[in-house]
Amino acid sequence: MKRFLKNLFLAIIAIIAIIAGAVYWQIHFAPTPATTPPVVAPLAPLTGQIDHILIEKSARRMTVFRAGEALRSYDMFLGFEPVGDKFQEGDGKTPEGIFTVNRRNPKSAFHLSLGIDYPQASDRAQAAQAGVSPGGDIFIHGQPNDRFGMATILWDWTAGCIAISNDAIEELWRVTPVGTTVEIRP
Repeated sequence: MKRFLKNLFLAIIAIIAIIAGAVYWQIHFAPTPATTPPVVAPLAPLTGQIDHILIEKSARRMTVFRAGEALRSYDMFLGFEPVGDKFQEGDGKTPEGIFTVNRRNPKSAFHLSLGIDYPQASDRAQAAQAGVSPGGDIFIHGQPNDRFGMATILWDWTAGCIAISNDAIEELWRVTPVGTTVEIRP
């Protein structure tokens, strides 16, 4: 009986070790959708110019259009507090509404950037009424330049901007003129 209990105890310990090893491997080494993108045939580069960018915050999706036709969608990331409309500087929110690309910055601290015309008059008035600054410098941009080609940051990390991969901003940069409409939905 003593020998049976000893063997049972060792068997239980072995099973626990196997399960713990499998869980450890799953957590630390198993591929996940967030880290292993599906293999997809490369798309032909966009040509010409776009006239509308739709940003759907809740879906983390940016879609570009020409004459009402959707041409391409990109995964994107937002401010560190992504839910809700931007109200004041430092709130980490990405603004919502209809904007326009009003500047292009090839030398920003991020890999290329397209500025949008936030804050607008209504944003400034609302913030002034509350005695706060509405913030500004909202851009669609790539990854921080100091990452030296490291992988795309895969979480909401900006101060309110819209971040995409460096490859995506390079493509968007080529086809987005100043004056392009940017619609940001919740």
